[in-house]
Amino acid sequence: MFKIRPIVKEGSNILRKISTDVELPLNKEDEETLIYMSEYLEKTADEQFCKENNCRAGVGLAAPQIGINKNMVAIRIEDYDKNDNIIVKKYALVNPKIVSHSQTMSCLRGGEGCLSVDNDRQGYVYRYSFVTVEAYDYITKSFIKKKFRGYEAIVVQHELDHLKGVLYFDHINKKDPYKELENGTIL
Repeated sequence: MFKIRPIVKEGSNILRKISTDVELPLNKEDEETLIYMSEYLEKTADEQFCKENNCRAGVGLAAPQIGINKNMVAIRIEDYDKNDNIIVKKYALVNPKIVSHSQTMSCLRGGEGCLSVDNDRQGYVYRYSFVTVEAYDYITKSFIKKKFRGYEAIVVQHELDHLKGVLYFDHINKKDPYKELENGTIL
């Protein structure tokens, strides 16, 4: 039976600490953490599960959000192929690093949300339009170098920010939350 762990909430020092790299090969505890994070995203993709367990769905989860300051993130994004079939993209990344990025920026029109932030902050959160990430992917059991674009790039950067003690609303322009950037695209 899957047991939901509490999500660390805004205001906790854990969310503002810089996480540490994880030793490879993974030990049993780190493997179990990644499995839990991936399963959390899988289970909470079901609306009924969320209602029954009083939890929120997410597309990403970083280890600090469950109280572990280690460089690990899980991502689960539903997308559509050219025939409108749902495809699910999953990653369980260890020690992820952005090794290159675009000069252009993108943000989501509706802003971002976070499982650790109950009172959503309004405003544009500009991030690189694409990022190339190097990491060990627990799902494929291999080192990857992958370019993420658009929405996926935003999700990846949001989760990697957690590893640096940064929350999404730190990026919102305090004086003009909906200021549009010259080199920015609103998705």
